[in-house]
Amino acid sequence: MTAFFQTLGMSYEWAWFVSTVCGVLLIALPLMLAVAMIIYVDRKIWAAMALRRGPNVVGPFGLLQSFADGLKVFLQETIIPSAANKGLFLIAPIVTFTLALLSWAVIPFNSGAFVSNINIGLLYILAISSLGVYGTIMAGWASNSKYPFFSAMRASAQMISYEVSIGFILITVVLWAGTFNMNDIVWAQKGHVWIINGFVANPLLFPMWVMFLISSLAETQRAPFDLAEAESELVAGYQTEYSSMAFAAYWLGEYANVLLMCALNATLFWGGWLPPLDIPILYLVPGFIWFLLKVFFFFFVFSWIKATVPRYRYDQLMRLGWKVFLPVSLLFVVLVSGYLMAIGHFK
Repeated sequence: MTAFFQTLGMSYEWAWFVSTVCGVLLIALPLMLAVAMIIYVDRKIWAAMALRRGPNVVGPFGLLQSFADGLKVFLQETIIPSAANKGLFLIAPIVTFTLALLSWAVIPFNSGAFVSNINIGLLYILAISSLGVYGTIMAGWASNSKYPFFSAMRASAQMISYEVSIGFILITVVLWAGTFNMNDIVWAQKGHVWIINGFVANPLLFPMWVMFLISSLAETQRAPFDLAEAESELVAGYQTEYSSMAFAAYWLGEYANVLLMCALNATLFWGGWLPPLDIPILYLVPGFIWFLLKVFFFFFVFSWIKATVPRYRYDQLMRLGWKVFLPVSLLFVVLVSGYLMAIGHFK
C-alpha cells in the first residue's frame, strides 16, 4: 500500500503514514461493526437456548437493535460521582477500549492480510493483553465506591492468574512452530497431522487448546467466570458507577476482547485462514472466509457456554487457575520440548 501512495507523488514518509492509517481503519471500522452485530448474535443465541425470541423489533429480524442501544447510550447523560477521581474515571474505559483494538494489529486475516507482520507478534499480543488489567483496576479505584473496588480487585486477580497459564500454553505453540510471528505460526499448521491443518490434531497440543479455550473465557470474564460482573453479588462490578459512552466503551472493549480470543483460538490451534483439511479444492475458498467461519464457531461456543454453564465460585475459579492449569501447562511445556528435542526438531 505504501508503494501505491508513492505512485501518487507522496514522499516515502507520508506514503507510509497514510498507508498505516488506512490499514488501521480497515481493521478498526469493520471490527466495530462486527462488535455491534456480534452482540445481536450473542443475544439471539441466549434467547434460542432459553426458548425465547431475543431482539426482533428494531429493524428486520431485530438486526438494528445494537445500533438502537448504542444511540440510546450515546444520548444519555454522563454521570461522574462527586467523590470520584475524575481524570482516572474517564481515562479507564478509554484504556480498555484502546487496548482491545491494538491487539488486532498483528492478527492475520489471510495470507499477507494484516496491519503489521512483526516477528514478535505473539509477544505483542501477550504484552497488550497484560495491560488490560489497568483499565479494570483504574475503574474500580477511581469510582471511590466499595463494590466497584472489590470487583476490580477480583477481576485483576482473575486476569493475572489466567495470563500465567496462557503464557505457558503459548510456549508450547511457539516451540512447535519455531517462531513468534503470527503469520508463520499459521503456515506451520499446514498439513500438521496427515492432511489436517491445525495444531489441535496433535495429541500433545490438543490438551493445550482445551486449556487455552477455558482460559480465554476467564481472561475475558465470560461465564462461567464472570465473577467480576456477578450482578447478584456486585451489582455490575467495576462498571457500577459508569453510564453513557463510558459504559459503552467498556461494553465494546469487552466484546472486542472476546472476538480477539476467538481469533487467537482459530489462529494458534485451528489453522487460521487455512481450510480444515489440506485438500487442494478447499483452497478455492478465500482464506479470510475460513478464518471468519472459525471465529464465528468459537463465538458460538462462548455464547453456548454462557447460556448453559452455571457460574463458578471465586475459590473454584482461582483453584482451577493455580492448582490445575498452571502445573498441567508446565508439565506439557516439558513434554513438548522433550519430544521436540528427541526428534531433532531444534537442529
